[in-house]
Amino acid sequence: MSLTNATPEAAAREAKSASFALASLPDSARNDALQSIHDALAAAKDTILAANARDLELARKAAADGSLSEALVSRLDLGKKGKWEDMLKGILDVRSLEDPVGKIQMRTKLDDNLIMERVSCPIGVLLIIFEARPEVIANIASLAIKSGNAAILKGGKESTESFVAISSVISAALQNTQVPNGAIQLVTTRDAIASLLAQDRYIDLVIPRGSNELVRYIKESTKIPVLGHADGICSIYLTASADTEKAVGLVVDSKTSYPAACNSAETLLVQEAALQTVFPAVAAGLSAKGVALRCDAATKAALASLNLPNITDAVPEDYDTEHLSLTMSVKAVPNVDAAVAHINTHGSHHTDCILTSDKDEAERFMNQVDTAGAYWNASTRLADGMRYGFGTEVGISTNKIHSRGPVGLEGLTIYKYKIRGDYQPTAQYGSGEGQKPWKHEPMGI
Repeated sequence: MSLTNATPEAAAREAKSASFALASLPDSARNDALQSIHDALAAAKDTILAANARDLELARKAAADGSLSEALVSRLDLGKKGKWEDMLKGILDVRSLEDPVGKIQMRTKLDDNLIMERVSCPIGVLLIIFEARPEVIANIASLAIKSGNAAILKGGKESTESFVAISSVISAALQNTQVPNGAIQLVTTRDAIASLLAQDRYIDLVIPRGSNELVRYIKESTKIPVLGHADGICSIYLTASADTEKAVGLVVDSKTSYPAACNSAETLLVQEAALQTVFPAVAAGLSAKGVALRCDAATKAALASLNLPNITDAVPEDYDTEHLSLTMSVKAVPNVDAAVAHINTHGSHHTDCILTSDKDEAERFMNQVDTAGAYWNASTRLADGMRYGFGTEVGISTNKIHSRGPVGLEGLTIYKYKIRGDYQPTAQYGSGEGQKPWKHEPMGI
């Protein structure tokens, strides 16, 4: 890794060149590099957390005067809720995963001595633009190296001290490995984002990590494909057949375990038949954790006798809002079809859940909801690369491309077709006189 003040074009060009060398390294060399990164970061913990503390001090002042959101401050804190430990564990988890490069996905005999294979390969050069989230540097560097991709990282000013400290450690760690120095770069030039987004000749994929404003700006400002999501408006549909005690625990977990996360539940849809049964206990559980509920008329009426604090009338905009705080929008719906229609209209295609004991209803919901993660009786907070067993993730994709949901190693590879032949001219194949038919015989992989 190098901290570079080079022009965006020069950085992208160097990364492209390095990507070819990195893609050809054996898995053992890439794993050695990950071990070196892990060990170096572990040894530098105090220095990095001190740098992060300086960022946090400035960020909290910015939040106090309204120039930075509390959600970004929460995401910036590297010492919070085991983030540091999770970051280091993620590196080793990625190291232990199977090599995603060079896997044969399909093999076909076109003819004798004419064999076609589809083989996984790296995408090439990734551009990661992120706000806060200093752990992204280690996450992306690990996934990029393991998958054979070069990566260019550009962080926001609110995390400058943290990402310079982390990047310096990673850069030093990679000096004694086979990974090319230009394969992982942190761009420190100010106001470089627009120029980086113009490097479609060298950069193959952009991955934004930050606010919906950042993601929308990036999607509107580049010809390079963008992997990511602008919003995390995750919904839970609570039915009358849900187990009341378990539903309370699950909804509370989905909303309160980390409210600033993109996989935190933002909307609770309540089946009308559940308004007087399961719902009051769920609402009381949320209220006990300090969650403010913005309710429609039906759900508010169902809670009137409980005298819960922080119950207010919802406005239409609430159901299109990613609160990223202890606030939840609540609405009554008659059935699963209405729940699906609401989610497909107002959701962000991130992660959505149904709580029910009816298997057919659950399968119908999961099949019809337009989302990257469709869950049955499972917390929305499960939408995470580490929890999926991916080691870590580069982000969560709501795009309808080759990769959706938490994107790990597999999402950072594509494929190429390799054909090995014996000088056969294509003109000899066909259905005409004197021509040979194609064999097109599937072969084992």
